[in-house]
Amino acid sequence: MRKLIVTEFVSLDGVMEAPGGEPGYAHTGWVGDHPFGRHFDYKLTEVMETEATLLGRVTYESFAGAWPDRDGPMADKLNAMPKFVISNTMKTADWNNSTVLGGDMVTSVKALKADGDGILQVPGSRTLVHGLLKAGLVDELHLMVFPVILGSGFKWYPEGPDKIALKLAETIGFASGVSVLVYEKA
Repeated sequence: MRKLIVTEFVSLDGVMEAPGGEPGYAHTGWVGDHPFGRHFDYKLTEVMETEATLLGRVTYESFAGAWPDRDGPMADKLNAMPKFVISNTMKTADWNNSTVLGGDMVTSVKALKADGDGILQVPGSRTLVHGLLKAGLVDELHLMVFPVILGSGFKWYPEGPDKIALKLAETIGFASGVSVLVYEKA
């Protein structure tokens, strides 16, 4: 069975919006304000250990518009690995090894987790992550926390009345001030 790992760039106040420079957000590109260092080596290792990627439509479109034109180990891995897109509006996905999964998200993800081994990674994909957390389908959270408070923007976690209990499994600190917090289901 695949392990579903959500991995996010987040600010101290939980914002995940526009870390790479997407238009329309007041603090767009906030991850780039921090010098590349060992925390990006961690991200490369995380991608290299992944067997397949699960994406929401918006993140898929962003990645598919960027990664096919890039070179290097991370680009090679992302371009080659199987990619699954949860969308009820997309019919086809043109990026190499991409499959659109329509219909009920919970049913599709349960089947995807059961049909394979290794790590199924979900980067970004805020709306999808909210649904996965609410449905109890996330096995681990990898939060790369940047030392900045943005004060506004979309949060990585869903609003709602239900509590989601987690257990801290690992912390990694970097000289850049960035930390990785790894959580498992409690």
